[in-house]
Amino acid sequence: MVGTLLALLGLVFILLLMGVRVVRQGHVYTIERLGKFTLAAEPGLHVLIPFFDRVGHKVNVMEQVLDIPGQEIITRDNAMVGVDAVVFFQVLDAGKAAYEVSNLYVAIMQLTTTNLRTVMGSMDLDETLSRRDEINAKLLQVIDHATEPWGVKITRIEIKDIRPPADISNAMARQMKAEREKRANILEAEGFRQAEILKAEGEKQGAILSAEGRKEAAFRDAEARERLAEAEAQATKVVSEAIATSGTQALNYFVAQKYTEAVAAFATSPNAKTILFPIEATQLIGSIGGIGELVRDALGKKEG
Repeated sequence: MVGTLLALLGLVFILLLMGVRVVRQGHVYTIERLGKFTLAAEPGLHVLIPFFDRVGHKVNVMEQVLDIPGQEIITRDNAMVGVDAVVFFQVLDAGKAAYEVSNLYVAIMQLTTTNLRTVMGSMDLDETLSRRDEINAKLLQVIDHATEPWGVKITRIEIKDIRPPADISNAMARQMKAEREKRANILEAEGFRQAEILKAEGEKQGAILSAEGRKEAAFRDAEARERLAEAEAQATKVVSEAIATSGTQALNYFVAQKYTEAVAAFATSPNAKTILFPIEATQLIGSIGGIGELVRDALGKKEG
C-alpha cells in the first residue's frame, strides 16, 4: 500500500515537472496543444498540461545579425564583382516567425541575396562602388516589406565589401593616379600663372610710379624754368628802364659789373697760377672811369 502511494506521488511529481516550463529572457516559446499553436509564452514561469501541451519552437526575439556569404554579381556594364553583406533583424511576432515560414534564417538569406543581385545588377560598376547608401536603402525597403508577413522587422542592411576584378582595380588605380597628377599639374600651372600675373602687376605699378615721378620732375623743372624766365624778364625790364632813363652811363655800369665779376672768378680759381688779361682790359678801365663819372654826376645833383 505504501509502495503504491509512493509510486503515485512520484508520478504526480513527474507530471508536474513535465508541465512546468521556464522561458528565458530574450526568447518566446510557442505552445502547441494537440499539435495546434495556442500560445506564445513570454519570459517567465508557465504551467502546461502534460501530454496535451508541448513547446513547439523556441524563438529568439532579440535583434540578430545574419551574415550573407560572398556573392558574385554581374553589373549592368558586364563587370563581375564580389559582394559581402550583413542583415540585422528582429522577430516581432513569434507565432508568425515559427509557422509562416519553414526556415526563417535561410529564407531571409535567400531573399537578401536575390534582391542584392537585382539591385546591384541594375547599376554600373562605378555606381555600385560609390552609391552604397542607396543600395542599402533599396535592399532594406524591399526585404523589410517581404518579411513583414513572417513577423520579422529588418532593421538594417549593410554592404560590407565590394570587390571588383583585379584588372579593373589596377585600371582604377592608374586612373586615380593620372587624375591626381592632372590636378597637381593644374595647381602648379595655376601657381606659375598667378606668379607671372603678380610679377606683371608689380612691373606695371613700378612703371606707373616711375612715369608719375618723371612727370612730377618735369613739372617741377618747367615750373622752375618758368620762374627763372620771369625773374630774368623782370631783371631785363629793370635794366631796360635804367638804360632808358640814364642812357649809356647805366649800360656802361652793368657791363663793367659783369666784366668785374668774370675777372674775379678767374682770380679765385684754385688752378689759376697766372692771369692773362685780354686787350679789351683797357675798356674795363674806361668803363670804370665811366662809373666814376656817374658817381660824380649823382653826387653833384644831390648837392645842387
